[in-house]
Amino acid sequence: MSTIKNTSYRVKSDVNSDEERLSYNIEEGAFVTTSSGIWSVHDGEWVKIHPKGGAGSGLGWARYDDTFWTSSNKLPLLQDATTVINNNGGNIVLSDSSVNYYDKNSYKVLAGAENELYMATVVFKYSSSNANQTFIRLQLQGGSETPYERLGSDISLPKGNDVTHEYHQVFQYYVDADFVSNGSQWVATSHGGDSQIWDIIFFISKIQN
Repeated sequence: MSTIKNTSYRVKSDVNSDEERLSYNIEEGAFVTTSSGIWSVHDGEWVKIHPKGGAGSGLGWARYDDTFWTSSNKLPLLQDATTVINNNGGNIVLSDSSVNYYDKNSYKVLAGAENELYMATVVFKYSSSNANQTFIRLQLQGGSETPYERLGSDISLPKGNDVTHEYHQVFQYYVDADFVSNGSQWVATSHGGDSQIWDIIFFISKIQN
């Protein structure tokens, strides 16, 4: 009578490129190893299992500096007219090449999937020739079901006509389906008089998938 022995087997998967992974048919539960990490298909989408951070995870940060609106060429905010803050992204710094949270051509803030969580820092300089009566309202505009306009602030101009002031504010938000499909935009409205902004920076971080 022959003896049956327990035997262990070692299985080693191939390491593919991310280009190859993206060319595969989406099959629920599939596992693929690439140079960027271990991936699986869940709910019809590729999900990075390990490592959670770094290139390809979708988490990261991006800084978009406008190079058009400067101290010698300021973005005018006419009284009571809502103006898109059109940051041209002339200088961009990314945590890694896989992140993209802003379209410098449409001036739209982007998002990858519904219910992702983001933090955005908005920075610029501002002034008005009628500081006593003027304030600027900043808002994030977009989304069909979520009132993103509540992400904003009223920016006062301390006494001093044509005096330069610094604005820096951090916002946290999740994205709805309309935000994912159509993007959103930072807009500004000057009330009480005209004003102007320049040296604009958007710093955006995705903090949860």
